[in-house]
Amino acid sequence: MSIIKHKEQRVAVLIDVQNMYYSARNLYQAKVNFKEVVKTAVAGRRLVRAIAYVVKTEAEESKAFFEALAKGGIEVKMKDLQVFPGGLKKGDWDIGMAVDAIALSNKLDAVALVTGDGDFVPLVEYLKQKGDCQVEILAFAKSTSRRLVEVADDFVDLGKDLKKYLIK
Repeated sequence: MSIIKHKEQRVAVLIDVQNMYYSARNLYQAKVNFKEVVKTAVAGRRLVRAIAYVVKTEAEESKAFFEALAKGGIEVKMKDLQVFPGGLKKGDWDIGMAVDAIALSNKLDAVALVTGDGDFVPLVEYLKQKGDCQVEILAFAKSTSRRLVEVADDFVDLGKDLKKYLIK
């Protein structure tokens, strides 16, 4: 599946950090090089916004991680981890990411979603049906929803170049 990408296209890159973090950790025992992922997503086009959606934990290493994202030109949207009675923890940005994608879409030619989460299938279908912009997915194929790949205009398997997209 290949789409045309040209330098005049306006693109936004929206990163589901939790999804990518756990995929890289569980599949490859490594961390994601988000700067390289954004570079690939932009593909020489006009970057309108790059946003990383993160869930804040108490870990000290997360502070350095957030600073590294910002240095790479990636805007960070942060939300606290919710801890429910009984110990259940929840932290995801699916709705926030979807709202931003829809809000930005009329100013874009392409939305690049960095996630393998199948929960984004309705968002991709909506954006395509609306017709304003193409939707591209960047993720590790091994942990990406098949349906998400099917509905997207383009899919980049980050697993095909681990040296480029991972930090050991």
